[in-house]
Order: sequence, then C-alpha cells, then structure tokens
Amino acid sequence: MKTRLHWKRKAFSSTSEIFSGATLIGRLRENSWNQSAEGELNGENYHFKTKGVFKPVTQITQSESNTPIGKIEYNSWKTRWSLSDSAGILMKFKGNASKGNIEVEKEDDLLLLTGLFVTNYYRQMAIILLVAIMIPIFASVSG
Repeated sequence: MKTRLHWKRKAFSSTSEIFSGATLIGRLRENSWNQSAEGELNGENYHFKTKGVFKPVTQITQSESNTPIGKIEYNSWKTRWSLSDSAGILMKFKGNASKGNIEVEKEDDLLLLTGLFVTNYYRQMAIILLVAIMIPIFASVSG
C-alpha cells in the first residue's frame, strides 16, 4: 500500500519538515558548513555526515548509540542516486527547494530521511555549482 507524505522548507531555513496529512511526523535539519544533518522521524534520530569532494560518501549513524548503520555513495558528477531493493523502487521524491511530495511503497523511517537528505544534498550542490559559474562571469563584467 502506497503512503503519500509531503515536506516543506521555509525560505532561508535549514530545516525540512515532513508531514502526513497535516500532522508533523519528522524533520531534517542540515548544517551546510560541515556537510552534516540531523534527522528525526517518528521518534527515531539519525545523523548524516558527508566527506569528500570528488567522490563524496555520506555516513549514516543512529544518533543515540552513535552506531554506523549505512552510507550513501554518489557518482563523481552527482547526477544520480538510487533508493531501491530487489523488488524495485521503494520511494519517489518530487519537489523543489521549498516543498515536495514523497510516495512510499513500504514505510521505512531511515530510508525516507535518507531520500530527503539526498534530495537536499543535490539541491545544495546545484547552488554551489551555480555560484562557482557566476563568480567568474561577474568578475569579468565588473573588471
């Protein structure tokens, strides 16, 4: 049975809130400066920490016990990621920088937070790339 959730992020906020209908069920609070995030969903807490530039890897730990429970590996161009099992796609994310929808085949708090983390990670990387492209353009126009 599919579950439909949605998430929202206010302008200039580092926190995405996850809702089931009108009920707040979790949040993902990011810290872009040290490439980490704290996630909480249905009472479970997780920590995401990304290391590396050209071949980044995000380590996932259970916050209370500090036990490593998984990792996310990205390709070098940061153009794709997958969240599936042997039966197929587990969840679909669709949205923009401030809101989105999540369609879940099988509810799994960690996978849901991981999917939202990856969505936000790619959004941040797109912003960084845009700034890196625009700085030389502005410098050549003003100089």
